[in-house]
Amino acid sequence: MSGSGAVLGADGKARCPWGAGPPDYTEYHDREWGVPLRGVAALFERLTLEAFQSGLSWLTILRKREAFRSAFAGFEPEKVAAFDDADRERLLGDAGIVRNRAKVDAAIRNARAVLELDRPLDELLWSFAPERRARRPATTADVPATTPESTAMAEELKRRGFVFVGPTTCYALMQATGMVDDHLADCWRAG
Repeated sequence: MSGSGAVLGADGKARCPWGAGPPDYTEYHDREWGVPLRGVAALFERLTLEAFQSGLSWLTILRKREAFRSAFAGFEPEKVAAFDDADRERLLGDAGIVRNRAKVDAAIRNARAVLELDRPLDELLWSFAPERRARRPATTADVPATTPESTAMAEELKRRGFVFVGPTTCYALMQATGMVDDHLADCWRAG
């Protein structure tokens, strides 16, 4: 839907095109996407889920989200950082989540990196939030995949030992957690 403006949903509300799709997307669009989120566990969850989404549909991740929360101990970094080989094998055998060895290993490694930070994860991530734009994007073509801020975030996270955190993943994280608000100008959420 490149270049698309907001589309009318079945309920008569104009939404970003992706948010007018399956009910899972509509719910996520209307209640979470672009809403400022704070908290170490909450942002570790989003960072982890964005990494698991790489190469997949976000819908896949949304539909497996509760299973991810259960499998990854509520995304408490201290608990995930303590995962051992038995936990790794448990995760790789869990059909409720995405069973990708590199991504499972990244989640555990990133939890350990969170514990090594000299400040809380949410504080670090939010330090890359740009100033609010003067104008909202009019179409999906106006929404970037990366920004200088997401590139800087990715570089800093990698410097601190994180993996699966490229500039595109970081920008998606920024969008999902309200560090940037990319609801289109004619989307009802842009109000």
